[in-house]
Amino acid sequence: MADLRLEREFAVTPEALFAWVSNGAKLLQWWGPEGLHVPADQHDLDFTRLGPWFSVMVNGAGDRYKVSGHVTHVKPPHSVGFTWGWHDDDDRRGPESHVMFIVEPCAKGARLILDHRELGDDEMSQRHEAGWTSSLRKLAAELA
Repeated sequence: MADLRLEREFAVTPEALFAWVSNGAKLLQWWGPEGLHVPADQHDLDFTRLGPWFSVMVNGAGDRYKVSGHVTHVKPPHSVGFTWGWHDDDDRRGPESHVMFIVEPCAKGARLILDHRELGDDEMSQRHEAGWTSSLRKLAAELA
C-alpha cells in the first residue's frame, strides 16, 4: 500500500488553520485541485463532526468527480481524520483509503501535515499527491 505525506507551514494560528481544514464553509474555498469547484448543493463537507461526508468536484468541461467517506475523529485544534473513496460513473464507491489533517504549532505559525494512507499503489499515490498539492496551493492563497 502506498502512502502520502505532505507538509505546509502557514502564518496563522493553529486554531485558525484547524478551522480551514475542518469547517465546511472554509473547506469549500480550497477543496479540490485548481480548475475544479464544488457546487453549493453537491457536498456535505463538514469535518467538525463524526459521520458521513461527500463532495462532487466539477471541472470547466462539466466533468464530475465524486468522493465520499466518514469522519473518524475530530480533535480540535490538532487533527481530523476521515476515510476517502472515489465513486465511479455509476456512483459505486471504490477502494477506501484514510486521510488525516494534523495541525501543529511552528515558528511561522502553524504546520499542516496531510497524511493519506492506503492508496493502493505508487501511481495512485502520485495522482493524489498532484491533487493534494494543487489543493494546498489554493489553501495557501486563501491564507496569504
